[in-house]
Amino acid sequence: MDLLKTLVIIPCYNEQDNILQTVRQLQTDCPEADYLVVNDCSTDQSLEVLRKNGLHHINLPCNLGIGGGVQAGYMYARENGYDITVQMDGDGQHDPAYLRAVIAPVQAGEADMCIGSRFLEKKGFQTSFARRAGIRFLSVLIRLLTGSRVLDVTSGYRACGKRLTAFYADHYAQDYPEPEAIVAAVLGGFTVREVPVEMKERQGGVSSIRAFSSIYYMIKVSLALIVYRMTVSRKKGER
Repeated sequence: MDLLKTLVIIPCYNEQDNILQTVRQLQTDCPEADYLVVNDCSTDQSLEVLRKNGLHHINLPCNLGIGGGVQAGYMYARENGYDITVQMDGDGQHDPAYLRAVIAPVQAGEADMCIGSRFLEKKGFQTSFARRAGIRFLSVLIRLLTGSRVLDVTSGYRACGKRLTAFYADHYAQDYPEPEAIVAAVLGGFTVREVPVEMKERQGGVSSIRAFSSIYYMIKVSLALIVYRMTVSRKKGER
């Protein structure tokens, strides 16, 4: 499959142990795709790694969190006329070997967003039992709020078409935005589907979602999804 003009957004916060290998693997598996590392004011040596190895990156002037960092990537993609935009984590969990599979439904016009899901075929790293339970809960909640069934709602491995890229450049949730981005897409009239991928364990460093904050995360995300759904319904009622 010959790719349309594609940008891979790689958010980076304290990924000095992973970012070089992540980019190098992407360049090996899919050299025709452009990439942009968004360094979100890392406090480790990530910026030095990016500069030393000549990796294409932008360095944010202040820490915006994962949502702000990814949105900066979407803004870059819109301004530079990319047809397809892909999110790929900088921690080595997302295998670039699946990049074309994730892009394919979007490039074919079958979906506005395609999510790489580890739960469709249940191969590779499946994360902890507690996190799987939380993901299932959010999946059910999103189905109740939107009518759409998405299994891997926290997967950050996803491709978007040009219209959805433009939408996210202006409207993207902060903090841990993957579930809310799905809700926003579906309620905005965009189509979302999943394809199976295998993911790996984090190759180094520490996840931004720690065990002690998982309950807080679930409550915060759940409330954000419900409030977003209510806001959209209210705006439609005012028209």
